Amino acid sequence: MLNIKKLDTLDTISELKTHYFSQATSPLDGMWHFGFVPMSAHFGFYENEDLVGFCCVNGEGYLLQFYLSPIAKISARDLFAHIAQQGSDEIGAVKGAFVSTAETSYLSLSLDNSASFVVNSLMYQRDLNVALPRAATAVETLDMVLATEDKCDEYVAFAVATIGAPEQWLSGYFGNLIQRQELWGHWKDGQLVATGECRRFDEHQMGYADLGMIVAESERGKGMATRVLCHLVKHAEHQGLSAMCSTESGNVGAQKAISRAGLSSSNRIVQFEFIASH
Repeated sequence: MLNIKKLDTLDTISELKTHYFSQATSPLDGMWHFGFVPMSAHFGFYENEDLVGFCCVNGEGYLLQFYLSPIAKISARDLFAHIAQQGSDEIGAVKGAFVSTAETSYLSLSLDNSASFVVNSLMYQRDLNVALPRAATAVETLDMVLATEDKCDEYVAFAVATIGAPEQWLSGYFGNLIQRQELWGHWKDGQLVATGECRRFDEHQMGYADLGMIVAESERGKGMATRVLCHLVKHAEHQGLSAMCSTESGNVGAQKAISRAGLSSSNRIVQFEFIASH
């Protein structure tokens, strides 16, 4: 008999998380899996008190991760349908799922229970075995300054004004990046006009660096995004890391900048809406 229990700590499923990431055909998006997932509710799947899998659901009712061990007696298809059709009192209502196309099993299960889906984001990756395109190597160097603690408030205010992210969350997020020396800024006439992030992974996917950037609206369309990304790609490669990043499916400007910086996209993050139960 299968029991589903809410987990109080992620340490309980650390080994299962390792298996989960090892199944992916490409690296998974860092912001989704190491930013949003830890803030989401996690549930363990137990058979005779043995932990055989887990899932996590965000505050909006969307699955972000799903994994069932091959040793489980229940089929992944039956369990997933049970959850997607609101059959679990412990988990509650589940509207849909966010899934990378690099998560083939999870993707197939979501398709089986899908009423509709849209591409949410494009995933990009830099192949270290392929030389940077000439256009990327020819990009003019941009003066990027490593962020310091005394400038944290300015970085937070810039991001709040530019992308509308929550101030409280940004304070902790940028503070951590500054401590880890993973945040840079470009200043113009004393004003912060662009930020760049080159985030290393502490566990899983440790051969990669996850990139992020924000460019002021006044500087967009001038090639600055490409220059920020080229700085970050080179920084990652100096550490022997392969750069990766993602952007929203509708952000054509960012997609062009990422491609010019030498990254290519073969995977997507898909948002599924599940079939409503009757």
